[in-house]
This record gives sequence, C-alpha cells and structure tokens, in this order.
Amino acid sequence: MCSICGMFGSGAARDAIDEMNVRMARRGPDQTGTYRSGEVTLGHNRLAVIDPAGGAQPMTAEYRGRRCTVVYNGELYNTPELKTRLAAEGATFRTHADTEVVLWAYLLWGEDCPTEFNGIFAFAVYDEQAKRLFLARDRLGVKPLYYAWAGGTFLFASEVKSLLAYPGVRPTVDRNGLWELLFLAPVTLPESGVFRDVKKLLPGQCGWLDEGDTTLRTRTYWKLVPHAFAGDRDTAVATVRELMTDAVRRQMVSDVPLCTLLSGGLDSSVVTAVAADDCRRRGETLSTYSFEYVGNRENFKKSLFQPESDDLYASWLARELGTDHTVLTASSEQVYDALRPAVEARDLPGQADIDSSLLYFCSQIKHRHTVALSGECADEIFGGYPWFYRPEMLGRDFFPWLHRPLARVSLFDPAVVRPEEGLAAISERYRAFLGGVERLPEDDDEMYRSRVATQLSVWFFMQSLLERKDRMSMYSALEVRVPFADHRIIDYVYNVPWRYKFENGVEKSLLRHAMVGWLPDRVLFRKKSPYPKTHDPRYEQLTRDGLLAVLDDPNSRLHDVLDRAKLREVLDGGDFTWFGQLMSRPQLYAWLLQLEHFLRAYKVELVL
Repeated sequence: MCSICGMFGSGAARDAIDEMNVRMARRGPDQTGTYRSGEVTLGHNRLAVIDPAGGAQPMTAEYRGRRCTVVYNGELYNTPELKTRLAAEGATFRTHADTEVVLWAYLLWGEDCPTEFNGIFAFAVYDEQAKRLFLARDRLGVKPLYYAWAGGTFLFASEVKSLLAYPGVRPTVDRNGLWELLFLAPVTLPESGVFRDVKKLLPGQCGWLDEGDTTLRTRTYWKLVPHAFAGDRDTAVATVRELMTDAVRRQMVSDVPLCTLLSGGLDSSVVTAVAADDCRRRGETLSTYSFEYVGNRENFKKSLFQPESDDLYASWLARELGTDHTVLTASSEQVYDALRPAVEARDLPGQADIDSSLLYFCSQIKHRHTVALSGECADEIFGGYPWFYRPEMLGRDFFPWLHRPLARVSLFDPAVVRPEEGLAAISERYRAFLGGVERLPEDDDEMYRSRVATQLSVWFFMQSLLERKDRMSMYSALEVRVPFADHRIIDYVYNVPWRYKFENGVEKSLLRHAMVGWLPDRVLFRKKSPYPKTHDPRYEQLTRDGLLAVLDDPNSRLHDVLDRAKLREVLDGGDFTWFGQLMSRPQLYAWLLQLEHFLRAYKVELVL
C-alpha cells in the first residue's frame, strides 16, 4: 500500500507537495516520488508489496500519442486476467506491478476502468493531452481518498493531515462537524471529512476535472442493487463457499512476508483456514497473530455481547491448522500511551483503546510481516449485528448502534453544542438515508429489514471499521487486506433471502454452513465475539487520571466545550455506555483524552 496526493490548478502552491507527502510518509517508507506537468502536481509514498524493483510511482505510459501518469494506493486481485485482456488490446507491460495495470486500463478503457477491477484502491490519473485529472475509489471504501479546494486549486490525498499541509486549507470544524464528533464518532457521514472544507470521494465513486474547472464532477459506478434471488439454500451455501475461498486465495499474492490476524472468532478463522490451506499446497506455513491484554484472564467478565474470551480459541485453532502462531500482548500502559498517536494516525478521535491497541499490535506485526489478511466486513454482509435481527433497533429513528444518542453530547455545554438541534439534523439525515433503500415488490418485511440493516452497516458502520484498520496498520506501513470486502461476495449475499442468513435464529448462518469442513464446529458455530478490549482495571485508572490532569490544565481545549458538572457525575462512578456494547466508562475517558489531543495537536478552529 501507499499514499497519494496531488493538486490541480493554475495558482497551485506546487512546493507544498513535498510537505503533503512528508505528512503521509509512514504509509510508504520504501520510495517517494513526485510528478509535475502543466497545472498538475502529483505525489506518492510507496510501500513495496508487488514487484519492489519495478513498481515506482508516479508511473507514466503512452499509447498512440496519449500520455497518462498515475498515482495509486491499493491492490488488484484480478491482475492476471486484466493483463491478458489489456495486452490483447495493445498494452505493453514493463513491470509486474498492478500499478501498471491500472494505468493501462485507464489508457484503453477510460473512465469505466474501475468497473473491471477486483481489489482495494484509490488512484488518480492525469491525462496530459486532455488536461484532465481522473480519480476513483474502490467499491466498499477500503482505501481512503479525501479532497478539498483552496481558492481555485483542487487537492486530494489519502489522509486529511496531508490536505491540512496545503496553504489555505484550514483545520476548521463547524457545528456540523462537531455534531458528527459528539453524536456519531468514530462513525462519520459517508462524504464528510469532519473538517469543514474536507470531503471524501465516496466508495464506488469516480470523479474528474478538466483544466479550469471549479467543481469535481462525480459518478457512482457501483452500488448495492436489489434483485430477485435465483436458487435455493443449497445454491446459496455452495456459491458463498466458492466466492469466499476464491477471495482469500486471490489475496494471498505478495512478494513480501504475509500473515493473518486470527482472533478465534468465526470471521478471522474462515480467512485463516483458507489461507493456511493455500500455504500448505505450496509447502509453506502460514503465520498468524492473535491479540491479548495483560490482566484480562483475571478480570474478564462475560456479557451477552462477549460471552467468552477469544484467547484460548485462537491458540487452539492455530494448532489445529498448523500455523506459526504468535500471541501479542499489550499492557494497559501501552494501550494508554498509544491513544494520542492513534488520533494522529486517524486524524480524528476514534474508538479509544480499540484504536490504540490495534495501533500497538500492528507495530509489532510489522517487525516480521508487511501484509496481513483480516476478517473485517463479514458482520455487515452476512448479518452479524443485533440490529439485523432485532426490529426494534431499526425503529428508534437513529443509527441502531448508538442506543443512547444524547449520552455523550450531554457531557458538553448545551449553549455551545446545541444538542437538540444536532440530534434533529442527524436524525433527518438518518431518515433520508432509509428513504433511499430500494425494496423489491416480493420482499417481505424481514427481507426489507435485512436490506436496510445491510445498507446502514456498509455505508456507515463498516466505513469506520475500515478506516480504523487502514490508519492503524498503515501508521506502521503494514498492509491489511480484507477478503470479505470482495464486491462479488456482497453483490451476491445482499440478495440471498434473510431466512438463509438467519437460519434457526443463528446470526451469519449462511457463512457458517458455507464453511462446514473448513473449520471445526467448536469455532464454526461460536457466538459472535467482538474485537477484544482490555478488562484490566489499571486501564480505567490510567485514563481517569489522565482526564483529570487535562481538566486541571487551564489551557485545555476541552474547557471550551465541556459541562464539567455532568462529567463529574461520570467520574464519580456513574455507568456510561453510548456506542455499541464495548464503549463504556474507561472508553469515554480515553475518547475525551483523544478529543483533547485532536483539538490541540491539529489546532482546530471551532466555528460555531
């Protein structure tokens, strides 16, 4: 993986490209490059995964007098098929890098090229003759792409921090951005970069500008489309098995060391089982990692949403599959110390210790591996979350994973944040989104709820998880691939009847039955278990003490917005949850520490 950035406009501050690149250097430590031509300037940092010797960027190619240059962040998993087709149409390849495939696909197929890609990507191509800049992002938004305008100059980058390096792009958060932080974070609205002037290119979207344009023209090249299901339960099971195994095997291609992240839950175990089989066929042993925390065995308390700990399952399954397994353990101090770097990785306050622990674990994996496969996106596609099968959660007129939408914002000064106004605005956005979910005439109520829950999960909840995984991993130049995000899987599963996905009241039943024979029943039919968090009381003490120190600091930015009396009630021991089931009082303290660091480190200008 890599980082990309660039600018397009006659008045561009071209020298800023160096600082824009530098701010994202952690994403690509192997090589840095820039390209300048006319009104365009492009920048790139490279993490070499395929063809380390030949894949330098920016990369230029010419065909029949037409010269184009690309900067690209991603991986294509159907590269061999694409190269065969492109070569038959006149492409001449000098490298083995998929970057060159992207470039030739644009040269020969133009703006329709993203529809031919199976992969995760964000890229920009400059066409010298047409004086046109073209951008595209993968269907599910695994790879990021932000943009902004400064005067008449168009800017784009893989991370917000790069855009903020450009003169004229201010770190301004207005009332809408503050509402996103206080009501929704770590989830954000699909097109929003939270900062007032920063936007995201949407998943499944491409865009283009010609010289002199003052707006980015965009087109959606992919979305979830409902259609009637053809087949029966056995057809669905067999098709998912074929798609799932093919997706994992395609993503095993790498010229650098590769591993999987194995929690012991269903999703990561599916990926690991197929990957381990692929390695065995080649006479190799797969490396796997699981995560644990100091003090968890002594302090773990089971709940409805986390009925048992993962650690024993991961090690047991690794032995069953014959992998080279490593258990990475983080102390409360290490998780706490990574809270602020996690903000700098994400450019936002995120999921507190769920972010910071992943940041730490990825830094440890990088010592031995550069590529990892992970189990993200299965719950959103196969119906693993409770809002898929508990209708009352979709009937609350607000995002279902936020069961107390006013909880966190109630800790802030109402005169500053205007909570009721914010709730109304975001609730209206929620209702508008639901109104756009298409329903087939033959959809019964359960199937339609499945469509609504899938669309909400994919375009909101999953985006937050993919953002977390990209930023926390790429901070250490670790590329994480997500086989469940293969668009062929979600295109198919979206239209499978809900009764096959929730057979006998078991979430993700379709996936479980599809992978019979690949995993032992002990793992295959486990209750869903979320990303592990620390249960060590030492962590809560660290975050509480850290927050008290911030509140005692007269220069704290939180003083501008907090209701200290309300927060004091929580600090004195009141129960507090607001996001899912894992974000409770210790995570609140940690998130407020992250918010303080965000406001201070990014010199955020609150315009309310």
